[in-house]
Amino acid sequence: MSGSVTMYSTPWCGYCMRLKGQMDREGIAYEVVDIEQHPEAAEIVERVNGGNQTVPTVVFADGSAQTNPSIAQIKDKLESLVA
Repeated sequence: MSGSVTMYSTPWCGYCMRLKGQMDREGIAYEVVDIEQHPEAAEIVERVNGGNQTVPTVVFADGSAQTNPSIAQIKDKLESLVA
């Protein structure tokens, strides 16, 4: 499954760790950006989430974003991007 996926995360986020593990098992390639280390990334997350720094926020190649998505939601989105 291909496509550009960026996960905005923090080191202490349990939901982020779980989603990373699920994406690894599914063979979904992704880049992780720590919003605590990159203030510009925190701004992206806030813009997507109505001013909140909610993680995980996943941004796809088409610029769309999902907040705290399930692995099924990510797979569905990636399939729609290649269709």
